[in-house]
Amino acid sequence: MTTIGVVRNPVKLGSEEEVRAAILRDAPDADIRFYTTTEDDPGRAMAQDAVEAGCELVLAAGGDGTVRAVAAVLAGTDSALGILPHGTGNLLARNLGVPLGGTEAAVAHALAAAPRRIDVGTIEVTDGDDRGEHVFVVMAGLGLDARMLEETDDELKAKAGWLAYVKALGAAAAGTELVRASLSLDDEEADHARIHTLMIGNCGTIQGGITLLPDAVPDDGELDLLLVSADGVADWFETVRTVVWDNGLRRLLGGETTSTDVVRHASAQRIRVELEAAQPFQIDGEEHGAVRAFTAGIRPGALLVRA
Repeated sequence: MTTIGVVRNPVKLGSEEEVRAAILRDAPDADIRFYTTTEDDPGRAMAQDAVEAGCELVLAAGGDGTVRAVAAVLAGTDSALGILPHGTGNLLARNLGVPLGGTEAAVAHALAAAPRRIDVGTIEVTDGDDRGEHVFVVMAGLGLDARMLEETDDELKAKAGWLAYVKALGAAAAGTELVRASLSLDDEEADHARIHTLMIGNCGTIQGGITLLPDAVPDDGELDLLLVSADGVADWFETVRTVVWDNGLRRLLGGETTSTDVVRHASAQRIRVELEAAQPFQIDGEEHGAVRAFTAGIRPGALLVRA
């Protein structure tokens, strides 16, 4: 008999019964344990309870915050993560090919998929609003994307989903300025640049099917980096063309990722960043205050997933 834990965000998924029925349809003998997140805890304590209860599979039912909280606890254990995507971005689900069409399809996928291990990223904030270590499974960064989250209207987000981010993009672009940054990749000497956007990813695809990090693979033991230093209309056109069109097409055709004067790609296992001034920061699509200095790292194969 399989013991399955379900960590449910009640704001995103109101009823347990839909999940229970979907599980029992494919695993009629399953021992199902439900754990409900709270406003103060998006799922860490609940995931820990599920692990201690011997759950072989823990389903994160909610948005990206729920998935990240559960993944942070399951990393380093033999309990597998399954995703029931009920959020706005559903970033990890998108990158791992989890069905977005509803609870029944996502449960069936989690029960049928063979377990596999993926990497987990870490962010150690040494100078910022939220100091300490934070786990991410998809992407963390500063600049345009973080400011976009600040500008997003929560009520519109609840009604329109990820399209609310599109509305916020214009205001975010207007408020994003170049900042001096020092970056060290692995054991290399620090590189100095003026940037306005920095993305560090374990996976590369965001909402709308846009791939920002074409070389990002969730189980290759490396982090991928995108630096953008566009300044002015011409640079922005080059950025969009390079990121969305050139590199997106090369990804489909199997070509190499292109870097330009305003768009730079790289990969490393350890990335140290120091900024001239603190900037808004996001982790897996959630606001995380402002940051001035941090180190990103990778835990290869730390997380067992059913996807």
